[in-house]
Amino acid sequence: MSTAENHAVPEHVAIIMDGNGRWANARGLPRTFGHRKGVEAVRETVRAAAEAGIRFLTLFAFSSENWRRPEAEINDLFGLLKTFIRRDLAELHRENVRIRIIGDRANLRDDIRSLLLEAEETTRGNSGLTVVIAFNYGSRDEIARAASSLAAEVAAGRLKASDIDARMLEQRLDTSDIPDPDLIIRTSGEERLSNFLLWQAAYSELMFVPELWPDFGREEFFAALERFGERDRRFGGLSAKAVALGS
Repeated sequence: MSTAENHAVPEHVAIIMDGNGRWANARGLPRTFGHRKGVEAVRETVRAAAEAGIRFLTLFAFSSENWRRPEAEINDLFGLLKTFIRRDLAELHRENVRIRIIGDRANLRDDIRSLLLEAEETTRGNSGLTVVIAFNYGSRDEIARAASSLAAEVAAGRLKASDIDARMLEQRLDTSDIPDPDLIIRTSGEERLSNFLLWQAAYSELMFVPELWPDFGREEFFAALERFGERDRRFGGLSAKAVALGS
């Protein structure tokens, strides 16, 4: 399948890239080998998303809970991020891809923070696929930061507590200028969101696939899009079929 033709193409696909460690363990390799193989899956998925006409692709790269992992593994993940940006940024820029970063940057190392900023600034003017990298990201933390921002406005007298509504809080989220994901995919067979885009996922289609992330590629991505196109999204209303039967 070369395109997602004859099926509704989602505007925004988000992916929880899970299973690198298990992929490596199954082959008797260190977990770092799984992460490196996972970077290849990222490259293939970005190309597939651009080919399919997806406007936004969000990748859960490093969660705020990942700090609990061994220091050596964290350093390897940071090294892979640096390698990916250094190696792929120029090509992504040529392909008109825009890079966005979401997550808390306050406690990141200066070199990582600078690298993330470079990726965003270099591609800021691009108008093709936007790749959103969720790095040091946790949805509860994101919502708490948004609420804290609004509380500060109330304390300063610039805002009334009674004025705060869902839309106002949403505008303080890291994703304020990014549409909610139509489809969230999690690889490795696990069936949970793991603190990923909890607010934004309110009406997302969820898809849990058995492939470990390093085994997820173009074919698996297009298969997910095809399955998405077969779903009936109602957003709390009636399906088109139900409306037709009731008419």
